[in-house]
Amino acid sequence: MTHHRYETVESTLAGDGVRIIALNRPDRLNAMNPTLIRDVARAFDDANADEQTRAIVFTGNGRAFCAGDDRHDHTHPDTEQQARALVEAIQRATEAITFGPKPVVGAINGWAVGGGFEWAINCDFPIWAEGARGFFPEVSLNLFVTGAVTALLPALVGLQKAREMLFLGQRYSAAELAEAGVAWRVAPDSALLDEAMSTARHLAALPPLAVRAMKRTLNANASADVNRALQMETDATVAGFLDPETTRLLKDF
Repeated sequence: MTHHRYETVESTLAGDGVRIIALNRPDRLNAMNPTLIRDVARAFDDANADEQTRAIVFTGNGRAFCAGDDRHDHTHPDTEQQARALVEAIQRATEAITFGPKPVVGAINGWAVGGGFEWAINCDFPIWAEGARGFFPEVSLNLFVTGAVTALLPALVGLQKAREMLFLGQRYSAAELAEAGVAWRVAPDSALLDEAMSTARHLAALPPLAVRAMKRTLNANASADVNRALQMETDATVAGFLDPETTRLLKDF
């Protein structure tokens, strides 16, 4: 099980127990459509099940990590059932990244917007390129965040800073995100993948039993209840999708 094929994601065993999972819609800045969302969950599930993979590097091919929801490929859900299926698929990706047993090193390049910013936050060791930027446009679009960030972000940055980032939707540089505690490290753009690989090799060389237990325990206890946060996010996002005001705001965005 060394190589699975996905339409929008590349998954490659890079040696030393490290697998690189790269979002691969570079012409669309790796924006999220239903196929990409499904492929990310599958790629992480497959990597987590692969005995040769001991650590994962998560990155984006091209000029951006992930520019959020793909407006060109956006099918606005009409029914509660459609909306819930879409949002649950998004949450499945986070579950595979966050609750899977293998440690994940982020190599965050260019823009990480909305759901892409969430995936960067889902990484255990997020390394951001100096030129990378992140923000959450959701609230301004009458939508809601997913990815357990309502639990994980306050645990990383404190409640007040999390409020600023989630309500006000400001754009942050990698340096600002490092200062806030969202980026674990910042690397020069040209050295980003090397730094991520070096951290991933270090993690891959550690005893897997202890690494898996540490990841599982830290993420389960990072906040009061990550699963409850995921459920509440899903309900709020579904409600946002179904509100006619959202459609109007998305058209203007």
